[in-house]
Amino acid sequence: MDYNITLPFSAEDIEKIKNQDVLYLNGTIYSARDAAHKRMYDAINEYLQKSGKTLDQVTSAELFENGVTPIDLTGKVLYYLGPTPAKPGQVIGSAGPTTSSRMDKYTPLLLDLGLAGMVGKGRRSDDVKAAIKRNKAIYMGATGGAGALLSKCIKSSEVIAYDDLGTEAIRKMEVENFPVTVLIDSEGGAFRV
Repeated sequence: MDYNITLPFSAEDIEKIKNQDVLYLNGTIYSARDAAHKRMYDAINEYLQKSGKTLDQVTSAELFENGVTPIDLTGKVLYYLGPTPAKPGQVIGSAGPTTSSRMDKYTPLLLDLGLAGMVGKGRRSDDVKAAIKRNKAIYMGATGGAGALLSKCIKSSEVIAYDDLGTEAIRKMEVENFPVTVLIDSEGGAFRV
């Protein structure tokens, strides 16, 4: 099935979406790659250690409000993206996905904090698949090699955190009809990639 989705995902959206569905995303997504994931992961673990709390005793909103994470992950979509520099008149440069498995170490923690979806390319680990199912999230694939075309669906892009990471900084992006294919749905159904 094909769906036009206005983000953030609703519980009904997540429930009806199945692997192999094609989605056209509209709304806000955030870019984050390896270095940004590691920085958030380390900051969350440091906060848990210093506060004496366990993961089930904190919320993503609490982490954001205390400056631990640069965004409240609840209901958000992360795009595994490190764009090329924008040319004059462009919002963003080529915006193709990076290999998702590079984020697998960090992803279960972010999903447990309320992350709703991820966009990337390639396979995910068994731990990530279990976390997707446990948290009723979804993993979507964008077409590798089509970064120039995908960039046309990004209507605004603003670095909001980790500017020192360059292309791996976290960006807030507004997308319009951004095409993705569901690779793992909220029930754990997986499309072989």
